[in-house]
Amino acid sequence: MAIQFTNLTVEFDKHFSVYDINWSVTDGEHWVIVGPNGAGKSALAAILTGEGIVQLGSVSGIPEKVEVVSFAVQAALINAERRKDDADLIDVVARPTAVRDILSISTEAGQTTAALIDGFQIRHLLDEGFRNLSSGETRKVLLVKALSSKADLLILDEPFEGLDKNSCEKLRVMLPEIAYGTQLVFVLNHFDEIPEFVTHVAYMDQQKLTHCLEYGDKTAMVSLRHLLHLKHPEIEMPPPDVAPRLPLIDEGEPLVRLRRAKVAYGDKIIFDQIDWTIEKGVHWQVTGPNGSGKTCLLNLITGDHPQCYTNDIRIFGMQRGTGESIWDIKKHIGYVSNALQWEYKVSVSVRNAIISGFFDSIGIYQQYTDVQGQIADCWLNLLGVSDLAHQPFNQLSFGDQRLILIARAMIKHPPLLILDEPCLGLDNLNRQMVIALIEKICSGTETTVLYVNHRPADHISGIQHHLEMGSYQ
Repeated sequence: MAIQFTNLTVEFDKHFSVYDINWSVTDGEHWVIVGPNGAGKSALAAILTGEGIVQLGSVSGIPEKVEVVSFAVQAALINAERRKDDADLIDVVARPTAVRDILSISTEAGQTTAALIDGFQIRHLLDEGFRNLSSGETRKVLLVKALSSKADLLILDEPFEGLDKNSCEKLRVMLPEIAYGTQLVFVLNHFDEIPEFVTHVAYMDQQKLTHCLEYGDKTAMVSLRHLLHLKHPEIEMPPPDVAPRLPLIDEGEPLVRLRRAKVAYGDKIIFDQIDWTIEKGVHWQVTGPNGSGKTCLLNLITGDHPQCYTNDIRIFGMQRGTGESIWDIKKHIGYVSNALQWEYKVSVSVRNAIISGFFDSIGIYQQYTDVQGQIADCWLNLLGVSDLAHQPFNQLSFGDQRLILIARAMIKHPPLLILDEPCLGLDNLNRQMVIALIEKICSGTETTVLYVNHRPADHISGIQHHLEMGSYQ
């Protein structure tokens, strides 16, 4: 039986719909959906789960059991766990959901689940609270849950994003075996991640399904690859604010100095004995496996981790724990991360989300200047999203949200720019642009860059120093 979309228009909210979709997915076919950010790739896949409101046309043949791995599912689970923390406000102690409960493992896991748990190396996490895991670890849990579900249809929306190199390799090995018994639909930004067993490619552009191709049609695929890998013209950074508003940093001090840094939860050590000095103009790449503490380390610097006050940290000439506020620190930092993106849920326009970077706030709660508004408009133009300026930020696609948060981080030309997997969810065209922007920052500005990533292809010219995080499993 085939899944059939006929002349289908589906509305997801008043700002986003997909239009006039004609698509047939037959038994035995495995599809990948590609296209630029904001084109409707994830929306097309979401229709297979019953999301959206059908305005015109028809849908038929949707299987009974559909499992999904996506940024949206990941964010929903994490936010549900965080809402439990709100219960503390009414004197109720919220118990985090254990990983084994997320995976519905009561005693011993079934053979398939056990193999996946060991393959992704998360057995030691089964009794951990889901909300305490790193972003990459939560991704692994969702993959184990979906791949072991015996679903009729499995939707994998950017399944490789956020995984370390070894986990990506494990997933590539596992997928062909899963495909023998389960129909798969992928949403991918990168052609090099398309599994060999995929049979068809759907190309979305401007909320429409414009091409359906056989993956084995080499001529058609070359043309499609070219379409998705167009080069950006030479780009210019928008200017900083005309009147510098940041307090001066002591030129004789390093930007950051950590001595014997340690993060631990009870007996569980995330990392220990890290000595790290970041001098002005010395750019760093930070790598390491999922769960090695990369984001924890960055959060010690930003002040977003409670153990920053139990560590010997000197930042921007200030010793942590000597009366400085978190805002004294954040004034000097631009930051992009998964956590920020999940937390940025206020009702604010895209333009105002960028402007909020001047104030280190989520949303805008004070008056901004005309010049600051003009600088935000320059960023919108550079990113090619001026038409989105007045749309709600929280109704953009994951990739478009990421672009806006990158502009938010860069807009004040901060002394320290922390980019925690900034290219996550970006299509190739926008990934090229962001990497070009980072390289321009490294070569010609007063900003020092800390760059965290998992993709070897995302090498940044100008970053010559490397911190490799280990694992305390």
